[in-house]
Amino acid sequence: MLRRTFLYLSNQPRLFHFVRHNGMAKRFASRFVAGETLDTALAAVRQLNARKIRASLDLLGESVTNEVEARAASRSYLGMLDRIHEAGLDANVSVKLTQMGLDISEELCVDIMQEILERARGYRTFVRLDMEGSAYTERTLRLFEDRLYPSFPEHVGIVLQSYLYRTQADVERAVELKCRVRLCKGAYNEPAQVAFPEKHDVDANYVRCMQTLLAQGNYPGIATHDPAILSQAKRFARAQTIPAERFEFQMLYGVRRDLQDQIVREGFNMRVYVPFGTQWYPYLMRRLAERPANVAFITGNMVRELVAGRH
Repeated sequence: MLRRTFLYLSNQPRLFHFVRHNGMAKRFASRFVAGETLDTALAAVRQLNARKIRASLDLLGESVTNEVEARAASRSYLGMLDRIHEAGLDANVSVKLTQMGLDISEELCVDIMQEILERARGYRTFVRLDMEGSAYTERTLRLFEDRLYPSFPEHVGIVLQSYLYRTQADVERAVELKCRVRLCKGAYNEPAQVAFPEKHDVDANYVRCMQTLLAQGNYPGIATHDPAILSQAKRFARAQTIPAERFEFQMLYGVRRDLQDQIVREGFNMRVYVPFGTQWYPYLMRRLAERPANVAFITGNMVRELVAGRH
């Protein structure tokens, strides 16, 4: 029930406009979002790199409504790649295809993505295609496989979500293609016709897909904050004698920083997804829906701030 509530709130634009200008809400968001500008995001990446953690920068925002907006988002990503390279940071970028015009025209989206990938190739870096709701899964994977991956096999990868029934088959196809996969659980409100309704089934499917990717995949990103699944991944890698350099763990900015540092100390690769930008409210609501502990964190901070304000 709580998850559905937060997912509903994530799609309320009037509430977003109110919350964005609320100081307390912005302070809460700063735990999970690296500010509204590229400068604040790059500062966050520097701090992560100092902890021996890699990053993936994401300019928040999804479907655009016209070509002007799509081209503007494209210029932001090109500038982002430039700035990462100039600063010598250990970071790549994550992109949503709807932000690059997929809902307007596939040709527009491909044109934009090819320009971004050309820039990434010039810098010898990498672009992750974020996965959105299930309505976009097939379109995203087809565009990736047919239009982008053949020309940029070393510089573009995908995200697969374990809450979808289809994901094991998609993992097997990714193994065939030898493409890079980020495996996550999924953060959208999906119907039971396409996604596992129960968490234990989502987790079980995650572990199955994870083991396939660890054993046969091309440098997979194991994206989870679940200590039990992290332990299973480490045990599986040791049992199968999979070297730590063949994969990486991935987590979200501001979530389980203790585990991030522990993974680095244990000798594994760690990458943190760093979102930034003005469109942080929908992202924050999905993070709250995804993990109840996040609600407890925000509630605890709210109480402390209110108490401090009375003294």
